[in-house]
Amino acid sequence: MGRYILKRCLWLIPIILGVCVFIFTIMYFVPGDPAQLILGPGAAEAELAVKRAELGLNDPYLTRLLRYMRDVFLRFDFGRSYLTGIKITDEIINRIPKTFLVGFVSIALSLLVGIPLGIKAAVNQNGWADRICMLIAILGISVPEFWLALMLVILFALKLGILPASGIVQWTGYILPWLALSFGGLAALARQSRSSMLEVIRSDYITTARAKGVSEHDVIYKHALPNALIPVVAIAGSRLAGIFGGSVVIETVFSIPGLGTYLVNAISNRDYPVVQGCVLFLAITFSAVMLLVDLIYAFVDPKIKAQYMSQSGRRHRHGRRGYHGHQGIRKEIRANA
Repeated sequence: MGRYILKRCLWLIPIILGVCVFIFTIMYFVPGDPAQLILGPGAAEAELAVKRAELGLNDPYLTRLLRYMRDVFLRFDFGRSYLTGIKITDEIINRIPKTFLVGFVSIALSLLVGIPLGIKAAVNQNGWADRICMLIAILGISVPEFWLALMLVILFALKLGILPASGIVQWTGYILPWLALSFGGLAALARQSRSSMLEVIRSDYITTARAKGVSEHDVIYKHALPNALIPVVAIAGSRLAGIFGGSVVIETVFSIPGLGTYLVNAISNRDYPVVQGCVLFLAITFSAVMLLVDLIYAFVDPKIKAQYMSQSGRRHRHGRRGYHGHQGIRKEIRANA
């Protein structure tokens, strides 16, 4: 199992480096003069030349790329904003708690509602609970998050007036973003839970448990559910990583001062260092979440455990055979001598 964890951790290095090179290259070839963006359209050519030299814009592509990677990975410095001059690292640190709060609560709501809904639908296959679950799943997958967010604002903020339309002055400002962002994940988890439960319920060991007189509650929650949740872990992890991407739109709709709003404003204002820093940070977060999902999946899936345990066992036996083989050769040499 240690080899599996080490292998997954090492895979993060080329992925993050590749994203860094990719996003820097895109920003490098984007048209526009950063010096003119900073100094404004009325700046003299001499001032622009001095600013380009100060920012290192006259250096070759490879020099700028290596300098950027050194600052990011060795100094944890994403640079400064062209518009405000504030360090991007400080802005990310100040904004990321709001983005994480929206994301983690949304995935928690998806798990707490989606998995029981899928289990209920599987146990009552073709019944009213199953039909309601499938209707919710189809709606959740089909409805765009930004459209759902706008509909929630119209209903709860404008029509009923019980929740704020935007901002997070009070904790109630998070309710509509949580609902809008969790609905798609809820639908995906409900569908996957239903599918997994139906497959497990038809297994031979479930039939044997029922034949032995085990109660239906124990059959479902002690025998079927642990095995059915194995593929659900992967879906939940991918949804958590996707929620951080979806929060870019949701934060903009609800005017939440998180990382998503920071990124959208930077794109609108051509603030290239902010775009690079936000995208790279989101890529690192996404990779870390998927690594965590892989590790959890490895611990809950007995197939992966058995695979790596058998590999380590074969290496151990091979090592012992090699040791005894060398011992036999030494004894034969001594006998011949």
